[in-house]
Amino acid sequence: MANDNTIYVEKSDRPFSMNYGAGFWTEKLPVGTRVLYPNPPMEGLRYIRDAVHEAVENPHGCDPLSAQLTPGMKVTICIDDISLPLPPMRTPDFRQQMLEYLLEKLGDAGVDDFHIVVAIGLHRRMTPAEIKRSVGPKVFKACYPDKLYNHDSEDYDNLVHLGHTEHDEDVELNKRAVESDLVIYCNINLVKMDGGHKSLQTGISSYRSVKHHHNSHTLLHCDSLMDPPKSALYDSVARMGRIVNEHMNVFHIETSLNSDTFPHAFPFLQKPERSWNAFDRAQHAINKTTLSALTLSVGRKIFMRMPAPYLVTGVNAGKTEPVHERTLAKIQEQQWVKVDGQADVVIAGVPYISPYNVNSSVMNPLLVNCLTAGYMFHMYEGVPLVRQGGVMILPCPLEYKFDKRHHPSYVDLFEEALPDCLDPADMEAKYEEKYASDPGYLDAYRNDFAYHGVHPLYMWYWAALGMKHMGQIIYVGAKSDEAAKRMGFEVAPNVAEAVEMAKNIVGKPNPDITCFHMPPIFVCDMTGTTGESVPTHG
Repeated sequence: MANDNTIYVEKSDRPFSMNYGAGFWTEKLPVGTRVLYPNPPMEGLRYIRDAVHEAVENPHGCDPLSAQLTPGMKVTICIDDISLPLPPMRTPDFRQQMLEYLLEKLGDAGVDDFHIVVAIGLHRRMTPAEIKRSVGPKVFKACYPDKLYNHDSEDYDNLVHLGHTEHDEDVELNKRAVESDLVIYCNINLVKMDGGHKSLQTGISSYRSVKHHHNSHTLLHCDSLMDPPKSALYDSVARMGRIVNEHMNVFHIETSLNSDTFPHAFPFLQKPERSWNAFDRAQHAINKTTLSALTLSVGRKIFMRMPAPYLVTGVNAGKTEPVHERTLAKIQEQQWVKVDGQADVVIAGVPYISPYNVNSSVMNPLLVNCLTAGYMFHMYEGVPLVRQGGVMILPCPLEYKFDKRHHPSYVDLFEEALPDCLDPADMEAKYEEKYASDPGYLDAYRNDFAYHGVHPLYMWYWAALGMKHMGQIIYVGAKSDEAAKRMGFEVAPNVAEAVEMAKNIVGKPNPDITCFHMPPIFVCDMTGTTGESVPTHG
């Protein structure tokens, strides 16, 4: 059930704090601005091991896990990579808790032939230290590296082609998983876009498969990514998933999380400003002053070391679709906020972290665009929060910097492709094959810790719908005007001037302004709003 969690600014001197890269940006919003806040965290389950046991022994759509385990069988367990959840959770990670339970279960059943595959897809490989933190020291010591390792989407000797969908989409997955008697996918669902068929179709597939649902056409027909029935990406992975289910026995264990994002030592981070007490205000002032005195790089390192105290709100197990249906319902219960009416202008602070810069030295411009015009734009059901032709104002210390180890192809795409073309379809036609097959990028992906060469193009496609829908994006406080301009966006020194610019773009002297106050993550339930939206897919 969606909640109404909004206020309206009545005094022009009232400050509002927004996440700003690795610090805080305090603004006086225009009078009449609507401020949307996430719901408070739901209560979590007290005993995760008991919840996992209950789920796997009472699954949806199949026999209990214990009934499917027999001595001598081959089992492959897949786990999500470092892109989930955000921020990384405090230890013990739920992956550790699930794996320790499952390995005991396999041992009791006499199953010795098991592997654990980190489902990185086209993401960078996780380092040994990152894997150890996710799975825990006990599992790491017993399994790494022979039985615990990263998937390789370019190792075609260890990929199996299962067939084509009715849309001629290639279905190609990890050979070890395909040849197993049972595949168990341990999932952490942060948003509705994750999990279900997508887990396997992006996590342990090949580039030849992923390109069918991460291309510019598909991602321009996802209204919205957080509303699966209106997502062409969801349709594609579901078609592919049905082919998988004809060939493989897949048992999903999916968890949903609450929104407890920040350490409890910093309570002001998760409260609306109107409810701050004197202690919260003092903490905010001290932290803002301290972070302002540090470099952005140091600030990021501090934030990266602040794990989230997430709690699990639900565990479901069994066949893909009935499990995922229940997971989505639990996520909606936590994240949906009822909103009435679209905005001409949306103001949103940009967090320091995205799924693709965890433990990186910087969030580069392409990732900032993906996070904002991509993910943040798509945080709606019904119609977008920002109307057709509207403006998004983004306080963000946008830098012209890249982590060259994690994102080498990002540097080249930004400097080679963007000056040549901004249109996603043109970029795909001109550059995708080149970046997907470049030997240097492939070697960095397979043997170092770089994202696949094609990944920056997919980040641009991911933002394509938001860029097409909006009249303009304006960055406030950017460290590099050039980075914003290269992506086709404007810059302003402060929110007040950005609002004046937005008035001319939307053609209204008194535009409807909304502040989208995230994190924690939430989704705008716009289903009761009649407004302009992007075309539905088909």
